[in-house]
Amino acid sequence: MKRLRIFQIVLWCLVAIVGAGLLVFGNVLPFRSGNQVVDASAPVIGKPFELVSHKGEVINNAALKGRPYLAFFGFTHCPDICPTTLFELTDLMTELGPLADKFNVAFISVDPERDTQDLLKEYMTSFDPRIMALRGNPHQTEVALKAFAAYAKRVPTEGGNYTMDHTAGVYLMDANGTFKGTLDMHEPRETRLHKIRNLVAGMS
Repeated sequence: MKRLRIFQIVLWCLVAIVGAGLLVFGNVLPFRSGNQVVDASAPVIGKPFELVSHKGEVINNAALKGRPYLAFFGFTHCPDICPTTLFELTDLMTELGPLADKFNVAFISVDPERDTQDLLKEYMTSFDPRIMALRGNPHQTEVALKAFAAYAKRVPTEGGNYTMDHTAGVYLMDANGTFKGTLDMHEPRETRLHKIRNLVAGMS
């Protein structure tokens, strides 16, 4: 009987400790919204931004609403990841056919110093003409990065030059400008096509 009583006391203590821990840390633990798990501490993706396209058009988050869109960050002097991503997206859009007319794709420069409008205009001739390149001044670029909770940093190289370290994923945004996930170019091709089709169809 004495052992049972001790066991009950220990059990009650454990329950109290766990309960207190949930109260203290509840605001940073994932919680459920419908059938999805939402992380309360995750940064908000899809905040306001305004940039200029390689064709001279002012493009902001409000202008992009109404159609789903894919967005990713890069720069024209990028040796591999950026052009590879653009070529991959061009290929996917070709395979999707008329469906590719129902969403936008935005390539956002993280290197406003070198990526002038004229340079971007020439650079984009190698890819699907429906892909828009966007640029801004340093402040606008920083705002755009924060809008997607993205990262970019200038990294010095030999000879006084520099490269850019940056977020490489492709953001999937729905017609309301809500973040729906990412597109990873290392995923199987069919997975990427499936994600884009679901985005256009308005599916999660």
